[in-house]
Amino acid sequence: MVKALIIDDEIDICYLLSSILRKKNVLTNYVNSLKEASQALLKQKPEIIFLDNHLPDGMGIDFIDQIKKTNPGAKVVMITAYDTTTDRSKAISEGVDFFIAKPFSRDTIYKTVDHLLQ
Repeated sequence: MVKALIIDDEIDICYLLSSILRKKNVLTNYVNSLKEASQALLKQKPEIIFLDNHLPDGMGIDFIDQIKKTNPGAKVVMITAYDTTTDRSKAISEGVDFFIAKPFSRDTIYKTVDHLLQ
């Protein structure tokens, strides 16, 4: 079973994404800060990481490098309500595989997961 880690400080988003991903047979776990994410990445080794950009203890975009060092094969999907050209460009240059603006649809998540698992 594919494992995913959701890094988002909004509990509702974590629950929603978990529910959507469960329908795609993806096992999920979520954390609400970059500090918790650092620990979870070492223990869980997820194949897919859904990363919010604005977190209480920092910017997700600045955490991408750590994800890639800790889990080099992991696919990173940035999800954020702050969809700017600058953030999108920086995220892509840092190595994200997908950039999804909030609010997102179930179909967008399904298509993203399908593409990542091909």
